[in-house]
Amino acid sequence: MVQAFVTTKWLHTHLHDKNLVIFDCRFDLSDSELGRELFENSHLPNARYLHLEKDLSGPKEKQGGRHPLPDLHVFSEKLGHEGIDRTKTVIAYDDQDGAMAARLWWLLRFIGHDNVLILNGGFSKWVQDGYPVTKNVQQPKQTVFTPAVRKEMLVSMEEVKKKLGDKKTVLIDSRDPERYKGNVEPIDPVGGHIPHAVNLFWKENIDENGIWKSEEILRDQFSSVDKNKELVVYCGSGVTACANIIALYSVGLEAKLYAGSWSDWISYEENPIVKETTADK
Repeated sequence: MVQAFVTTKWLHTHLHDKNLVIFDCRFDLSDSELGRELFENSHLPNARYLHLEKDLSGPKEKQGGRHPLPDLHVFSEKLGHEGIDRTKTVIAYDDQDGAMAARLWWLLRFIGHDNVLILNGGFSKWVQDGYPVTKNVQQPKQTVFTPAVRKEMLVSMEEVKKKLGDKKTVLIDSRDPERYKGNVEPIDPVGGHIPHAVNLFWKENIDENGIWKSEEILRDQFSSVDKNKELVVYCGSGVTACANIIALYSVGLEAKLYAGSWSDWISYEENPIVKETTADK
């Protein structure tokens, strides 16, 4: 199994390694400042906070989705400010079953930093296991982070459109089945999915205790995915899709991200959509 996760026990043992940097990525879509407030109240020792909408995303515009990728120069400067360089191993955690942490994991790999892992079980597992928390915030020694962007990890809306119906491509929708079908849509103004997309709900990668499933279970879960085809993953705004991408990665399958995802797709009125009870529009 490709290493993508670390246990609470491993992290506790390595907590004070000089080349280890921990990021708290807790965030709540319904209250954008709750994650920071939770961090200020209690977090893992030595952890620093990254905000989904202010650090891991760029400003919203008419197109580009609800959580467009951040400006990579600004993001790289932020990483340098937080002490990240090529020698550092990054550990990311959240309290959302790894979805927000997965966004950081994907972004770091996108700009060429492979030494990034997710804390399996997140903050709640850490506390449950009796490991220490703190309110103290360490001031990192600033450095310079130089990105090496991997453009091949990303797919644009135009590219997705060209790939519709392409038998060499598997388009994966990571949202819950009811949103995929278009029966409900609690966030975006239009429900449904992109034509030809298959639904693999990202939370199926997590067990009932909030732990990422084993390699054996994930391999079985992804057995219907053709590893010889190009895999393109999307969700509502390019966040939870990253949780599917890391699960695929953990069993040796590489996938690309449509970062704008559904919220970007529907911002173009001419784009076709599918609902469970309708044919292609």
